[in-house]
Amino acid sequence: MNSPSAPPLSGFDPQAPPAPDLINTCIHCGFCLSTCPSYRVIGKETDSPRGRIYLMDAINQGEADLNPTAVQHFDSCLGCLACVSTCPSGVQYDKLIRATRPQVERNHPRNWWEKLVRGLVFNLFPYPARLRPLLLVLWLYQLVGLQTLMRKTGILDQLFPRLAAMDAILPQLSWRHIFAPELPDVIPAQGDRRYRVGMILGCVQRLFFEPVNAATARVLTANGCEVVIPKTQGCCGALPAHQGREAQSQALARQMIDSFAELELDYIIINAAGCGHTLKEYEHILRDDPDYCEKAKAFVGKVRDVQEFLAEVGLTTPLSPLADEPLLLVYQDACHLLHGQRISVQPRQLLRQIPGVQLREPIDGALCCGSAGVYNLLQPAVADELGQQKVENLVQTGAAAIASPNPGCALQIRKHLQHKGYDLPLFHPMELLDRAIRGERL
Repeated sequence: MNSPSAPPLSGFDPQAPPAPDLINTCIHCGFCLSTCPSYRVIGKETDSPRGRIYLMDAINQGEADLNPTAVQHFDSCLGCLACVSTCPSGVQYDKLIRATRPQVERNHPRNWWEKLVRGLVFNLFPYPARLRPLLLVLWLYQLVGLQTLMRKTGILDQLFPRLAAMDAILPQLSWRHIFAPELPDVIPAQGDRRYRVGMILGCVQRLFFEPVNAATARVLTANGCEVVIPKTQGCCGALPAHQGREAQSQALARQMIDSFAELELDYIIINAAGCGHTLKEYEHILRDDPDYCEKAKAFVGKVRDVQEFLAEVGLTTPLSPLADEPLLLVYQDACHLLHGQRISVQPRQLLRQIPGVQLREPIDGALCCGSAGVYNLLQPAVADELGQQKVENLVQTGAAAIASPNPGCALQIRKHLQHKGYDLPLFHPMELLDRAIRGERL
C-alpha cells in the first residue's frame, strides 16, 4: 500500500473500469498461458491474460499505477481471444480487455512518436477516401524503386521500426488498387431470388483486396442473392474499437447502421473476420446511445459472416474442380472468426464442397498470426515472431495453397511468406468458391 506521504496513484477513472465481478472469476489456473501468443513470445507472466487480470485488479484496488510499464503489458495483448476459448472457468477476458483499452486511451499520455504513429493509423486507415490518395504516393514510391532501396539498406528498420512495419505489409500496388471500378449499388440475383442481402466492403478490404469483394458479390448472386451495396458505408470501426478509441468507433458504427437502414434486407454480409466481430458488437459499442441502441440491436441481428451465411442457407450452384488433380489446401483460422465469432466448421464445409479439394490442418492452427488489427504496426517485434511461426506451420502442411478469411491476416502471412522465400499462393475462400463456380483453374 502507499505511504500517507506518497502521491496518489493514477488509475482507472470511474467510467466503466474492468468489472471486479469479472476479474474475480479468474482462478489463476494458468490454462490460458499456452494459448496466449504474447506470452508464448515474450515469456513474462505480466504479458499473459492471467497477469493482465492481476494488474487490472491491482489498479482497481489502488495498489498499482496506470504507468507506462503497466500500459505496455496491456498494449502487448493482441486481443485474439484464444484465452476465452481455452479458459475452463469461463473468464470473460474479452470484456475485461475491452474495458481496459478505453481507460488506457483516456488516462495514459502517449509520447510524441506514439501519438504520431497512432494518429497516422487512425486518421487514415478507417477512411478509404483519405487512404486512396496516399496509395497513389505509395504506388510511385514502389514504382521508382524507393521501397526496394529502403528494404535493402534497412534504414527504416533502424530508425523508424513502426514505419518499417507499415512498409513491410504493403502489397505490390497497381493502378487497379487505386482506381478500381466500384461495384454497382444493386446486383441482381442469378435465377430465382432467394435473399436480398446488404454487403459491407470494408476499408482495407476495398482498397487492397478489391478482387475479394468482387468475388464475394459473384458468389452471393450465383447462389440466389440480390446484393445491395450502399455507397454511404464507411469503416466498421474495428481498428479504433480494438484500441479503445470509443468516440471514433461509435461514430463509424452509427454511420454504418444508417447506411443500411430502411433497405429491407434479409441479412447484412461481411467477408472480413475482424470486421464481422466488431459489427456483431455494435449493441455493446452503442449501449449508452439512446438513439442507436435499439437500431444497433436490429442491425446485429442481420449481420452474418459470408461463410457462416452460405453454410447456413446452402450453395445452389454447381462447383467445378480447381485443378486437374486433388488440390491440397490449408485453411487459416482468423482469430476473430474462430475465437470471436465461433466460426470454424463452416468455412471448411464450404471448401470441401469444391471437387478435388483436400484440407490439411496446421500445427497450432488457433495461434494468432500477429496481425490483430493494427498490432503488427504498433508491436512489430512480437508480431513478426508470430507471423514467422504461422507461416512455417502453414507451409509444413504441404498444401499447395492457403485460404485466409481476413485481410489483415492475408497481409501478414504474405509478408512472411515472401521473407521466407515461399512461393505459396493465398486466397480468400470466396475467391476459391468464385473460381469453382466459374470453372477457372488455379
